[in-house]
Amino acid sequence: MLAPIAWRTPPRQYGPWEQVASNLTEGLVSRGLDVTLFATGDSVTDANLRYTVSRGYAESPDADPKVEECLHISEVMEHAAAFDIIHNHFDFLPLTYSRIIATPMVTTIHGFSSSKILPVYKKYNGHTYYVAISDADRSPELDYIATVYNGLDTTQFTFVEKPGDYLLYFGRIHPHKGAHVAIEVARRAGMPLLMAGLVQDGPYFERQVRPHLHAGRVEYVGNVGPEARNRLLGGAKALLHLIEFDEPFGLSVAEAMLCGTPVIAMNRGSMPELVRHGKTGFLVSNLPDAATAVQQLDTLSRTACADWANRMFTIDTMVEGYLHVYQRILGTEG
Repeated sequence: MLAPIAWRTPPRQYGPWEQVASNLTEGLVSRGLDVTLFATGDSVTDANLRYTVSRGYAESPDADPKVEECLHISEVMEHAAAFDIIHNHFDFLPLTYSRIIATPMVTTIHGFSSSKILPVYKKYNGHTYYVAISDADRSPELDYIATVYNGLDTTQFTFVEKPGDYLLYFGRIHPHKGAHVAIEVARRAGMPLLMAGLVQDGPYFERQVRPHLHAGRVEYVGNVGPEARNRLLGGAKALLHLIEFDEPFGLSVAEAMLCGTPVIAMNRGSMPELVRHGKTGFLVSNLPDAATAVQQLDTLSRTACADWANRMFTIDTMVEGYLHVYQRILGTEG
């Protein structure tokens, strides 16, 4: 299992790719599989851990990310013969080794950061295996062996039947994620907004978020870890996921529903696959519709939200999906 190394696996706070790699690794180990996790040295796992760097480069100011990535990827490739399958969560760079090793490689594509990376995926399209994390995120220029939704550790999320009276923004503070839209929706709805997440775009935060921060109305609580995440998600009247890009998956959307919290999301990308309109949240097309949806939240069942997420977005469901992929690759399907 080749995890990214920007952050620890699992991450202390932000790190969605590391989180999914961790969940899958631990789920496979719990099924009795022999798994070696290539990640940072401080990673926490029941698998065999191999590493070339002690801490994630995003947590080590003096680290050179390119150097650390080269050493990390080469470590698994130089030992490829020891494994039946290499499962790549590290985006496109490891694909460049796929023709010089005999071990089959499956790559989970966690989204396309830019169309400029597509030529790499296209070059190795016929030689390796791609898994999409939603049907919406499939590129028409690539072939896929499966779509497997991301799975969450349900023990980290507590169902809350009676939430607080606030709306929640939970995600990267970046224009793509629509933090500024969430602020305006909360204002129109006359409800407090709590905001949590990694500030990924500093100028955007200073321009579009900070001027609106006011105790009791809009509060930014920082980049939080699992315990605070659970509390914030469970206590919210709704999660506002008012994205301005085609979201590949959206972990916070599934996490919110596990807590029973409905989601108001822009109808883009994977959102129709994650949110059941009128049952676990509302899919909207614009800001006014999002504000209207806030007034309709009491028509939704928090139990229905949790039941849906527990059926669709668990570690067990994800593990089953990937075991089927591995069996197809190895020719061991029953």
